Amino acid sequence: MDNPPDMRQALERLTERVRACRICVDEPHGRPLPHEPRPVLQPSSAARILLAGQAPGTKVHVSGMPFTDASGDRLRNWLGVSAQEFYDTEKFAIVPMGFCFPGQDAKGGDLPPRRECAPAWRPDLMALMPQIDLVLTIGGYAQAWHMGTARLPSLTETVRNWRAIWDGTAVPKVLPLPHPSWRNTGWLKKNPWFEMDLLPFLRSEIRYRID
Repeated sequence: MDNPPDMRQALERLTERVRACRICVDEPHGRPLPHEPRPVLQPSSAARILLAGQAPGTKVHVSGMPFTDASGDRLRNWLGVSAQEFYDTEKFAIVPMGFCFPGQDAKGGDLPPRRECAPAWRPDLMALMPQIDLVLTIGGYAQAWHMGTARLPSLTETVRNWRAIWDGTAVPKVLPLPHPSWRNTGWLKKNPWFEMDLLPFLRSEIRYRID
């Protein structure tokens, strides 16, 4: 169900402010962002599902749309949804922990999400999306923010404990996921229970909320 008009308008105004944000350049915590900011997010006043990811990668920085890369293809497969469904703001809200591509380390991997983003914007964004009743925490940074003491010392332990986490949360329900990056292909092979047990449950919960 949509939120009241004044709340929808407030979310639209806040989203405009986030998309114009330059805090990581003008008031950075540590080194400034090494390129022009381009915040990428898809909030929603209607969607029941929130995808809380990490931060945009290089392809998303170029496209300006979340998950327009191989990670997005894998994530949509995990969810059992089409691209059309995925980008439908009536169905999914997408709010990463960091809104801009953070740059890369010396080995070519993406740096962690910028530390400025979540404290500056996330509490207000979440407050304006009270209709969310399922949060998918994708990767360790999102799990640290959304899950509190339910998060275990490692990502593997946290995701493996998904049933207890599900049972232990009220509204919104929370499901922890690994990041769908190609770098986690080895993790998926070592943990076949993820595809055999968690994904069928996840897809069922997604369909319940978007059909």
